[in-house]
Amino acid sequence: MRLTIAAALAATTTLTGTAGAQDSGYSQTEVEVMQGFKAGGGSDALAQLVQPYLAEELGVNFVNEYIPGATGAIAWTRLAKQAPNDGSTISITNTPMLTTNYIMNPSITYTIDEITPIANIVTDPGIAVVSSDSPFQTFEDFVEAAEAAPGTVTVGNSGVGGDDYFTSLQFEKAAGVQLQKVPFQGDGPSWTAAMGGKIDASFTNVGVTYPQIKDGNLRALAVFAEERLPELPDVPTATELGYELVAGSSRGYSGPGDFPSEDRDAMIAAMQRVMDNPDFQKAAADQALNIDFIPGDEYAAMLKEQEAEYQEIWASIKDEVQAK
Repeated sequence: MRLTIAAALAATTTLTGTAGAQDSGYSQTEVEVMQGFKAGGGSDALAQLVQPYLAEELGVNFVNEYIPGATGAIAWTRLAKQAPNDGSTISITNTPMLTTNYIMNPSITYTIDEITPIANIVTDPGIAVVSSDSPFQTFEDFVEAAEAAPGTVTVGNSGVGGDDYFTSLQFEKAAGVQLQKVPFQGDGPSWTAAMGGKIDASFTNVGVTYPQIKDGNLRALAVFAEERLPELPDVPTATELGYELVAGSSRGYSGPGDFPSEDRDAMIAAMQRVMDNPDFQKAAADQALNIDFIPGDEYAAMLKEQEAEYQEIWASIKDEVQAK
């Protein structure tokens, strides 16, 4: 499914796109953005926030293509193996699933060495949410139910290998409980299922669910952050409740291998201008999206560090997980 970002960009704006692209140093006037998950999740939230501003800075029209499946691996395999490297195609890249996909599954053949990291934009803390009419009023209620009936409390995640999946595994270990883990094709379907009462809870991310929490459609039980969040001051951290659990997902942009260096530089410079824009900063804060801008080679180094960390984590739990 393809969706043009920022329908408000009228024909007159599009007509000036070529001049804008030339001024910004970017070689293309239209860029396809591959998302490895269904609409309504964390990748989509990032796209809808960033790309209208980035379009104005670069003089480029961004077109989202949603390619859900295999926790993003279908889209990222295409990015690494098939996408043209002329600046016309990029992808939102999410961690940890960008690396855990192939760490956990040898049949997935792409690696981060085959892509060109452009910049990380947000780091989104994890959160446990339930429907507004759930019997779980607190995180302690949720834990007690899991203790009382092992393997029966259903908890959604964004897909096997994603941050929410690893959060579930780490929580099970920390709390000594067993959950019935339910994978979805992204955060959106996971929290939607929880909101509709189809599952008991969803382990997801703050930036994805904050509007629904604010509107009273979801109840937040705990955040998987080091400290309580200003946007959710009454929601405890899992750590303060006695569970050593800090988790979340970072989301940024990458191109295929051999992405034009001039286009990469132009996009990073434009992204920096977006990050400095007060209107953008307010829009991000209104959505509780934590801006964590890490450009270029620093982003590449971050991905390599995470790759090593999750290789170690997976080695320590692999046998236990595969035995279940």
